Amino acid sequence: MAIMITDECINCGACEPECPNTAIYEGGVEWTWGGGTELTEVDFGDGTVISGKAPQAPVSNEFYYIVSDKCTECMGFHEEPQCAAVCPVDCCVPDPDQVEDEETLLAKKAWLHAEA
Repeated sequence: MAIMITDECINCGACEPECPNTAIYEGGVEWTWGGGTELTEVDFGDGTVISGKAPQAPVSNEFYYIVSDKCTECMGFHEEPQCAAVCPVDCCVPDPDQVEDEETLLAKKAWLHAEA
């Protein structure tokens, strides 16, 4: 499952630099698929293809947020999610709406980082 940031976030920013997939952004900041990954374009499988540099709407305007489609829970990088490890208020928690198994998380990591 992906990690989410709760509304208890104090906006300290400790989590953002820890993410190996650049899936964490400051509230109100647009994100990109390509930022921190090897993706140059994203094919959604329905005929929609966008540039990895295309800005995406912020998930939250108030708090730091995690783009769940880029979150791998640090699988393949670290033994535990680094955002949760450094969060001083324990607001980086598993997202019950984004449950994924280890195989899925590792496949997502391989896709994000162009690992054959």
